[in-house]
Amino acid sequence: MMRAILIALFAALASPLWAQKLDDVPRTVVMTAFLPELRALIGSVETPKEYKINGLTFLTGTMKGKAVLLMQSNVSMVNAAMNTQLVLDRFTVKRIVFSGIAGGIDPALSIGDVVVAADWAQYLEVSFARQTPKGWVTPEPVDAGAPPNFGMMFPRGVRVGNATEPMRRQYRMAVDPALLAIARKVAADVKLRRCVDDKAASACLVHEPRIVVGGTGVSAGVFADNAEFRDYLYKAWSANVLDMESAAVVQVAYANSVPVIVFRSLSDLAGGDAGENQMNTFMILASINSADVVRDFVAALPD
Repeated sequence: MMRAILIALFAALASPLWAQKLDDVPRTVVMTAFLPELRALIGSVETPKEYKINGLTFLTGTMKGKAVLLMQSNVSMVNAAMNTQLVLDRFTVKRIVFSGIAGGIDPALSIGDVVVAADWAQYLEVSFARQTPKGWVTPEPVDAGAPPNFGMMFPRGVRVGNATEPMRRQYRMAVDPALLAIARKVAADVKLRRCVDDKAASACLVHEPRIVVGGTGVSAGVFADNAEFRDYLYKAWSANVLDMESAAVVQVAYANSVPVIVFRSLSDLAGGDAGENQMNTFMILASINSADVVRDFVAALPD
């Protein structure tokens, strides 16, 4: 009897409270960064149950008949990485689906469009070079095939691996190809909105927004609103879209061997707008357009 008690005690000590699963149901995590994105989806969660950890609310339930967990990562890269790992540690996660707004990089895209990138990169994972009479000198060799520099900033990739792949420097990390294939099918049937009914955000688009599946998204802890840098990201990274969380979420999902996909609707053009940045005007519409696609995507997921 005493031996059994000691074994149970040792097991409890070896598995600290923060590592204990709060829910055993395998779920699709539907992640957003901040409140407008969350509000666009929260009404779709049926039979909700709340869990609170570290000031965050995790809402389990069902969406379109599928077991889900809705949460906010909070804004920016460290928050996104930290809270992605938190949900993986505390819940039983089948896959991660991110829904949110972003800045458009590709000149062919417009506000309201939804982009489902095939891969994500951290564009500020860089070396700062020193300027010399002979030009820029980086503190380490630049990899062959690395994206070109922006002044003193030379992309260097991020070293990461997982249980089946060795640690290596990566410039782009792919989303799950099976999830991307489902997104392509869903995209053909979703009609995006030009207007929202919310009187506080009544702006309408003059064009019909569309869904673009594929290409590259880029992320960093920067609210980017600079036309010159936007042009650089388009040319150097072939980027479609820019945000502050997605590449961090994709990296943590990769490190944990969890399938992941990201849906981002354009609220602004990251400095490419004709006038001032339009995020505050269109973030509600963009949040809703992304949420509309994500709901249909969740409905199409296998059980």
